[in-house]
Amino acid sequence: MSDAFVHETAIVDNDVTIGDGTKVWHFSHILPRTTIGSNCVLGQNVAVGPDVTIGNGCKLQNNVSLYKGVQLEEDVFCGPSCVFTNVLTPRAFVERKNEFAPTLVGRGATIGANATIVCGTRIGAYAMIGAGAVVTKDVPDFALVVGNPARQLGWVSREGERLGPDLVCSRTGERYEETGDGRLVLRR
Repeated sequence: MSDAFVHETAIVDNDVTIGDGTKVWHFSHILPRTTIGSNCVLGQNVAVGPDVTIGNGCKLQNNVSLYKGVQLEEDVFCGPSCVFTNVLTPRAFVERKNEFAPTLVGRGATIGANATIVCGTRIGAYAMIGAGAVVTKDVPDFALVVGNPARQLGWVSREGERLGPDLVCSRTGERYEETGDGRLVLRR
């Protein structure tokens, strides 16, 4: 484990990699074959793994569970008690571990408190998922989605500011543009 902090009440199983500067807080459990990048913060009662990858700079608030098949790229924020599923049609009496569907959360994305991310979806880079949203399909880069089921309400900048019709970030002045296929890109 390098230069990481793991609270004495946390459990870290064998075959886990935790990057420098990462903090794992009270009552968390990191399962085998999990890789956690540098400078991450895992709050109280977080469960990760097995076979999960978390990029550098991610923040998982209290009561978040990341199951097999979930991958977080760098700088992802997971709000308190957000939920990731791993099987589309679970039954307690039917073994479906071979049906786990992968979920990818792109760089810089934010998932609000109590949101549910249904497995097999992709959350785009810098997307913003509103608190309590239920994501059942892919979310584009920079999209702001809310509701149940989640629907796109608009766009946000890399800084997380809601973009108006001019598509200019009020915090940084960065300019964005919509492409012909309905995506948003940062102008260079």
